[in-house]
Amino acid sequence: MVSTVLPRVARLSAVSELTLADLDAVRLLLRGDSVIDWHRLNYADHAEVDRFLRLNEFDPDNDEEMARLEDVRSDAVEYLSRAFAMAIPDEVAADLPARDLFLVASSHGPHQKWACVVLKVMHIIHHINGRGALLTLSVSDEIIFREIELKVMQVVEQLRAAGAPLAEWEWSRKPRDSQITKLLAKRSTIAANIYDKLRFRLIVPTPDDLVPMLATLTRQLIPFNYIVPGESANQLVDLEQVLQGHAEADVPPSENRYNEFSGPEYRIINFVADLPLRVDRLLSRAELPPEDTHVVFMLTEFQIADKATAQRNESGASSHEAYKSRQNERVRMRLFREKDDPLPPD
Repeated sequence: MVSTVLPRVARLSAVSELTLADLDAVRLLLRGDSVIDWHRLNYADHAEVDRFLRLNEFDPDNDEEMARLEDVRSDAVEYLSRAFAMAIPDEVAADLPARDLFLVASSHGPHQKWACVVLKVMHIIHHINGRGALLTLSVSDEIIFREIELKVMQVVEQLRAAGAPLAEWEWSRKPRDSQITKLLAKRSTIAANIYDKLRFRLIVPTPDDLVPMLATLTRQLIPFNYIVPGESANQLVDLEQVLQGHAEADVPPSENRYNEFSGPEYRIINFVADLPLRVDRLLSRAELPPEDTHVVFMLTEFQIADKATAQRNESGASSHEAYKSRQNERVRMRLFREKDDPLPPD
């Protein structure tokens, strides 16, 4: 079994070191927006594009995987032609390598908008293919969780070795009893809505380390395009201040997501990513099925805070014990509710 190893990059230590592409990724991560609503990319060169492709588990040096990327582009163009009768310019539809569409989408040329349109559909098709492949593999959740954990551990240890500001880090899997309790407490009782079956928690030394760490993660581990929209919570970073002085500084206010059982003083950066995982990490080459993709996806939750905030979160009404107590009380109210009793508030 093999994996694509990302090239080591210098750790980011200050907001001033972030590129426009970094700022785009951090903004989407913190706001929980969707890349489908974007109108432009901000890649400066092929090196940035290749790093993004590797994050999505496409090796730019692998002809077979680049051919698969071309197939996804062809599917996207056919869909747009079939469903919306769009006449995609030849340069975008076929003439340019699919890898170059990221630079066209970052340009001010005549085909910039068309490149964005095709890339958005490619993003969706690749995700559908990966999700579909996951359903066909005879691989247990235990194996998939283990490989995701190993993937994250490998990157985090590389970052620590490079001197990245990381005071603590840990990971956990939500026990089955906790999953049952969570669903009993929520109005939505669909098991698929549990995003934190696998959770990683990273603690940085100071608040100034938060944004550089987020940007580093979007360079080394987490493709910003697979951040789950609407599932981000940001109570620690002032985005307008971060983007001050950049062309993208005009940031409209957004609704922040709060966990209803957290204490009033609890503060965290929380987001969910559908992390890509190569199928050849799960199966030997002889066992690989003839699928349309070499990648599957696994929903993974990340929590990030500075050390002082993390310590405050562990005491009083913000503690995990207090959180569980409020959640358990909600479950008791719902389970023993009489016919005419009002529903417990969300």
